[in-house]
Amino acid sequence: MASTSTPATTLLKREKVDHRIHEYSHDPKSGSYGTEAADILGERLDVAAAQIFKTLVISLSGGALAVAVIPVPDTLSLKGAAGALGGSRATMAERKAAERTTGYVLGGISPLGQRKRLRTVVDASALMWDRVLCSAGRRGLEIELAPADLIRLTGAVVAPVTVGR
Repeated sequence: MASTSTPATTLLKREKVDHRIHEYSHDPKSGSYGTEAADILGERLDVAAAQIFKTLVISLSGGALAVAVIPVPDTLSLKGAAGALGGSRATMAERKAAERTTGYVLGGISPLGQRKRLRTVVDASALMWDRVLCSAGRRGLEIELAPADLIRLTGAVVAPVTVGR
């Protein structure tokens, strides 16, 4: 396997945050990066899919990019995310803009250690767990950490931002 050093893991080490790194073989044919992580790690670590979070880059009204961190099985409420971040509306960001701004590739975008720190909202369901998992900055690499640390290090607001919750 490749190195587990990414800007996200470097940040966690520098800040002395208690965390675990989980690596798995990413299948390039996988249709959903989040579902792949949830299927593999859910079974391996005996964690619920709702404990594994995906990082979505959105574009707020006015064009500013932001991040929503939500459970893998859930769907983002763009209206809810925009409201939580002080915008009137939001759309999903274009892939190239998301990759260029965060410094990560799609499917490996971490909410931590981004090239340009973006305003972030973490779904309120994260607070139900002692530990959550999110991308470590590379496909096939996840970080397990306390939700409070994720929220603190991203400067996130916490709000219910999924559809149907």
